[in-house]
Amino acid sequence: MDELHDKHQRLIAAARDGSPALTVVAHPCDETSLRGAMEAAAAHLIEPVLVGPEARIRAIAAEHGIDLAGRQFVDAPHSHAAAAQAVALIRAGKGELLMKGSLHTDELMKEVTDATTGLRTERRISHVFIMDVPGHPETLFITDAAINIFPDLDSKRDIVQNAIDLWAGIGLGTPKVAILSAVETVTTKIPSTIEAAALCKMAERGQITGGLLDGPLAFDNAIDPEAARIKGIGGPVAGHGQILVVPDLEAGNMLAKNLIFLSRADAAGIVLGARVPIILTSRADSVRTRMASCAVAAIYANALRRKAGV
Repeated sequence: MDELHDKHQRLIAAARDGSPALTVVAHPCDETSLRGAMEAAAAHLIEPVLVGPEARIRAIAAEHGIDLAGRQFVDAPHSHAAAAQAVALIRAGKGELLMKGSLHTDELMKEVTDATTGLRTERRISHVFIMDVPGHPETLFITDAAINIFPDLDSKRDIVQNAIDLWAGIGLGTPKVAILSAVETVTTKIPSTIEAAALCKMAERGQITGGLLDGPLAFDNAIDPEAARIKGIGGPVAGHGQILVVPDLEAGNMLAKNLIFLSRADAAGIVLGARVPIILTSRADSVRTRMASCAVAAIYANALRRKAGV
């Protein structure tokens, strides 16, 4: 086991205990995305359905020694058609997960968010980074750093609820949710502090359920107990934040990339709030990160399957 990233390794091991999730893979037309899907399949995390130009996918597999024996194909001539066909398969109930291949994120998400043919629900769609930070004792969620640029209060409510549901759904218990800002006091000069306080009140009134919320909290007193103690901030969340809710995409993107490039964190990624979870990987992701993304999605898909069967 990679001791620096043992939290993701534990998630991958846990996912192998469940049934592989039927996963529609949109346009896996480069070595990285195709190999990532096949390695996740070989690890019994997913059961892939490969959507895209079949001849091209088979040629890539042959060139790079990737075994496609027994895999299911849905032929589509190009990336746009593959995205549309992948979403249509999910709408038809022929997949539990959607996975991005080598097409652009915007191309896939345009089909996902289409008001008529997409995968929208009553929830706002949002992204969660599942961070394995070396030296930090717990898994960290950062949300939303990839989908919602400047979310309003109603959108933030959904962003928080999506992350809580994922945390609980993959078996991590009741999360401590830190609503981040630049300071830990409420001030009209920084609107995100007001929204943080409002989100905490919404949780008190049952508009957000399943997690312990506190905010506004600055990053230091959200994750470091000593920083919280020095500032005189009590409660179960301060210093022990597990889900970090950022004010906007810019802040979240910078936070996530700081952890990735300065702290050697692994950042798995998943999109929530659609009809099914969406595995949203990057071409720069390591094999372990891709596997962790698939593992989180597979565990969550199994949890949703059990819940639907109740």
